[in-house]
Amino acid sequence: MKTVIMAGGRGTRIAELNPNVPKPMIEICNRPVLEWQIDCLKKQNYTDIVIIIGYLGYFIKNFFEDGHHMGVSISYIEEQVPLGTAGSLYYLKQEIQNNFLLLNGDVFFNIDLMRFFNHHHKYGGLATIFTHPNDHPSDSSIVVSDSNCCVTKWLHKDDQRGWFKNQSNAGLHFLSPKALQTLTSATKLDLDQDVLKPMILKKQLFAYSSPEYVKDMGTPHRHKSIEIDLISGKVQKKNLQNKQKAIFLDRDGTINKYVGFLTKIDDFELIEGVAEMIREMNQSGYLVIVVTNQPVIARGEVSWAELGEIHNKMETLLGYHGAYVDDIFICPHHPHKGYPGENVIYKNDCDCRKPKPGLLLNAARKYNIDLRISFMVGDRNSDIDAGKKAGCLTYKVYTNQLPKRKFWD
Repeated sequence: MKTVIMAGGRGTRIAELNPNVPKPMIEICNRPVLEWQIDCLKKQNYTDIVIIIGYLGYFIKNFFEDGHHMGVSISYIEEQVPLGTAGSLYYLKQEIQNNFLLLNGDVFFNIDLMRFFNHHHKYGGLATIFTHPNDHPSDSSIVVSDSNCCVTKWLHKDDQRGWFKNQSNAGLHFLSPKALQTLTSATKLDLDQDVLKPMILKKQLFAYSSPEYVKDMGTPHRHKSIEIDLISGKVQKKNLQNKQKAIFLDRDGTINKYVGFLTKIDDFELIEGVAEMIREMNQSGYLVIVVTNQPVIARGEVSWAELGEIHNKMETLLGYHGAYVDDIFICPHHPHKGYPGENVIYKNDCDCRKPKPGLLLNAARKYNIDLRISFMVGDRNSDIDAGKKAGCLTYKVYTNQLPKRKFWD
């Protein structure tokens, strides 16, 4: 499968580290970020590579040549005038006959490409973008998708958002060759605005959400954080080919203040200090996954849309403090009948309602989690019992109070 890397930009925010080379050639731990990308591609047999170069592109061409010394095959498209982030794709229109991987040249990543491609193939859209939660959602574009992973909105950082799910575009994409049919000439185009966003109305743009390591190294601060993560081993460990460790968090009374059955979004309030605690969990390398019983769905007291908005509020509030959750697993069931307006399809004795371990087991399958080195944290015996049945370590907190120590260290 062909990989196209867009490496023609200037990188003005990161230029202070080395203004004499193009952005993808800035070094991280003594190797250009582009070399790290190619190394990750090669390890997963993505060896047919096209690099689009522009500003100071000869540095890239002289360094990598045809790629033989790295065990890959590299060809180049050289822009004589800047064509934005998509204009040069026109030159590949006749050459690309199959799905291909498209990367921003300034993104540092280590992900399971097979999982990503399988998701793209499953939904069969014109394009699939890699999305992930991050610690700076306020200055990132937010991608909104439905239950079938079809993108419904793409919000710029200056757009009106309200409460939002923390899912940002990461700069990695799988595209069908049909996505290039709209390119009629080599003119300046923006990949997001001119190529991908028009697919939303056609319901042909999909999102693949993953907690794996992807970071734009576009500022000195992010560049430094990547080096720290690389040296610590966090970058490689986050690849879902490897076993993950997770902290499973109950919601009510553990993340937000317990108010009984929470049915109104205005009643959702984070426990003081919980965002800072979750941020530390994020930085530790654990996945942070919410596992919550929500019988209000079965009881007909809250719709799925209303519950989604409550969780969007949670993610937005956490994001204000640089914290995020990697996923949310919900049990909507309730075994007892007789409630006015109840939703009968959820009135059953399921395998996912805590103290049963189904939510944790589902998360473990999805994210390749080693439950033996993972934690279940909650304020109820049912949380602790679910954790023990799943084979996790457990930590019980008092309702509406933080853990008394960093138990995961």
